[in-house]
Amino acid sequence: MDDLTPIRTVSDWFGVPISTLHYWERRGLLEPRRRSGQRCFDPEQVYRVALIKLWRETGLMSIEEIGVLLRRAEAGPRWRETVHDRIAALEEHIARLDAARDYLRYLLTCRHEGAPEGCPLFRESVPVPF
Repeated sequence: MDDLTPIRTVSDWFGVPISTLHYWERRGLLEPRRRSGQRCFDPEQVYRVALIKLWRETGLMSIEEIGVLLRRAEAGPRWRETVHDRIAALEEHIARLDAARDYLRYLLTCRHEGAPEGCPLFRESVPVPF
């Protein structure tokens, strides 16, 4: 039984352009096999594509960070530092998103007539350096 999946199929499955899969290969994240000159992925590499996509989308991880995690054995304790740093960055991002949501909710309930920037309470909440 052939357990190799052509690159076009993997691209379609994950909604990732073939050029992105090539880039991930050049960066050392993927190791496709060749069949009749065409790149193909075994089940382990298909799983890696799923992981990379998940980490890019949900963890907002860089290719470098993903590389550290995928090469965990070579990275030594550095992989844990990478994860801690990513968690801290996500927490900062979440705090900014929470603040943005709060501002938008406030604007929906603001009784000030006119443009939102004219609302005195909203103006007080906007940090200005003077």
